[in-house]
Amino acid sequence: MKSIFLKRGKEESLRRFHPWIFSGAIHHMSEEPKEGEKVMVFTSEDEYIATGHFQIGSIMVRVLSFDNEDINQHFYERRLAIAKDVRQRIGVLGGDNNTYRLVHGEGDNLPGLVIDIYGNTAVMQAHSVGMHIDRQMIAKALKTVMGDDLKNIFYKSETTLPFKAELGQENGFLLGGDTNDVAMENGLKFHVDWLRGQKTGFFVDQRDNRSLLEHYSHGRKVLNMFCYTGGFSFYAMRGGAELVHSVDSSQKAIDLTKANVELNFPDDPRHEAFAEDAFKFLDQMKTPYDLIILDPPAFAKHKDALHNALKGYTRLNKKAFEKIQPGGILFTFSCSQAVNKDQFRTAVFTAAASAGRNVRILHQLHQPADHPINIYHPEGEYLKGLVLYVE
Repeated sequence: MKSIFLKRGKEESLRRFHPWIFSGAIHHMSEEPKEGEKVMVFTSEDEYIATGHFQIGSIMVRVLSFDNEDINQHFYERRLAIAKDVRQRIGVLGGDNNTYRLVHGEGDNLPGLVIDIYGNTAVMQAHSVGMHIDRQMIAKALKTVMGDDLKNIFYKSETTLPFKAELGQENGFLLGGDTNDVAMENGLKFHVDWLRGQKTGFFVDQRDNRSLLEHYSHGRKVLNMFCYTGGFSFYAMRGGAELVHSVDSSQKAIDLTKANVELNFPDDPRHEAFAEDAFKFLDQMKTPYDLIILDPPAFAKHKDALHNALKGYTRLNKKAFEKIQPGGILFTFSCSQAVNKDQFRTAVFTAAASAGRNVRILHQLHQPADHPINIYHPEGEYLKGLVLYVE
C-alpha cells in the first residue's frame, strides 16, 4: 500500500475524525497512487493516522479507517453490519415499510458509498472510484450481512462517478436479476426506476416528510411541484385530500407518478398529472390550491452556483406565496448541499416579504434518521425544509 505524508499541522482535522483529506494538505507521496487505490496516510512526523481511497481532485483521500487495518471483505462486513443494526434500532426495518437507506456515505463511515434497500433488492451507488473498484467485494459483504432477505443487488453508478476516470462503468445486477420493481413505504406501494431514475430510483430521504404532509392533507387541494414519481401525491391522497395535482417537466416522471397513484388508488378521480415547466404552471394555474409542495432538484451542486441557486429558491417560493390560498400550507425544500439552513431560510423569508404575505413556520424539516450525519462531518447535512402557514 502506498503512503501519503501530510504537511505539518494538517493532521488536526483527522485527529477530529473528519473523513476528507484535501490536496492542499499533502506534502508528498511515496509513489503516485492510481485513482481509487487504497493508501496509508502519515503525519509530518511519520505517525500513521488514516487509511482511505485515493482520488484525483480537491478531496484527495476519503478516509475509510483511522485504525491501521486491512480494507477487505471482513472490513466491509463489519461496517455494513453496524449500519444494519442502526436501522433496526431506529425502527425503519420491517412492518409496513421495506424501503430505507442502509448506507449513507460518510454518515455510516463508508465515504463514497450509498445503498438503498427496496424490499429484497439493494441498489448500490458509488460516488468515488475506490468504492467502484471495491464493488464486488462490497456486494459479497452485503449479501453476507443481509442473508436470505436480500435477493438482488443492482449497481447504479453510471452518472455518479468522475467522468475523467474513464472507468467504462455500466449499470447492472451484481446479484440476482429480479425485475419486480414494486416496493413499500409506510404501507404505500411504488415502482422503483432503478435503471433510468434519479438517485437510486426513489427519494427515500423524504419518507418522514411525506408522512407529515399526509397529516395536513385532509380536505385540501394539493399541488405537488417537481413530483418526480409522485411520493408526496399518494401520501396526500391517503390523507384525504380533496384533489391532488402532480407536476414535473419530465414526461417519464409523470408516467411513473400515474402508475404509482394507480397502484394505491386505482381509478381515483382526485388525481391529475401534468408534464409542464414549474414556473410556467405556477404562472398559468387556475385551481385555488391551499397546500403546495416545492421539492425541486438541487439548484446548487457546488459553491460556485450558490448565488444563482439562492435567487432561484427566492423566485420559486415567491411565486408559490403569490398563488397559494389564504390559510394555505407550503412545504418547501432544498436538497442542495452547498446551501445551508440559514441561507435557505433567508431565501424563503425574502420571497415571503416580496410577496407581501404573513407567514408562520410550523416545522423545520431535515433528512431522516436512516440518512445519518456524521458529527465529525457536518457537510453531510444536505436536506432542509420548512412547513409554512400562509395567512
